Amino acid sequence: MRETDFVSGFARGLTVIEAFGETQQKLTITEAAKITGLDRATVRRSLLTLSELGYADYDGKFFSLTPKILRLGHAYLSATPLPAIVQPYLDQLSERAGQSASASVLDGTEIVYIARASQRRVMSISLMPGSRLPAYCASMGRVWLAALPEPQARDVLARSDLKANTPYTRTDTEELMAEIGRVRHQGYAIIDQELEIGLCSIAVPLQNDRNQIVAALNIGAPAAHVPAAEMVERYLPLLKETQAALRIVLR
Repeated sequence: MRETDFVSGFARGLTVIEAFGETQQKLTITEAAKITGLDRATVRRSLLTLSELGYADYDGKFFSLTPKILRLGHAYLSATPLPAIVQPYLDQLSERAGQSASASVLDGTEIVYIARASQRRVMSISLMPGSRLPAYCASMGRVWLAALPEPQARDVLARSDLKANTPYTRTDTEELMAEIGRVRHQGYAIIDQELEIGLCSIAVPLQNDRNQIVAALNIGAPAAHVPAAEMVERYLPLLKETQAALRIVLR
């Protein structure tokens, strides 16, 4: 891409939108500037523009996103048939497993949920299409990292904030690379309370009929009910059945 083709103002506006999240539902100009690393004047213009266009509310101090912002995500979901194809299979998988099932794609250092079937809430945060989690400590993220060439997987880890969410979280790059290698070899990933205390999950890649990974699929369960050591026996056969069924219909 030529430098003249890059619209820096548009890029900064998207950065400001991404500053909002579950724990940052309302932001002042100063708070948004701190999160984005942009100067206050740039952030102020971006937020006021979002407000003028109806994508944000402004009460004189705090800005918050409006439901209109969902149009941006809806454009992707509408243009991409993958979520619609996967959803009925997720619903069936969740019903059979008695646990929540999800599908995600990789975006930079994070996974983005594109479909979900929820049996019960097993995390302190609400997960839904559009939710994001760090790839390094999520089962679906590890599946995606295992699908990448080793140098690319290492680069994703280098750009990630490898923080310890729990005492069980792996944060050492070499340890993570070794685990990613095991996932690549065995074809599935298990997370034992690395993302959140009390949560275990198992994930497999979803491949199309040309053996290209298009998404990751997982089942999450409360560790008190299903220890990580039992995840393979209980859920891997169900995941593999869904994996095989979807391979036929994914292009």
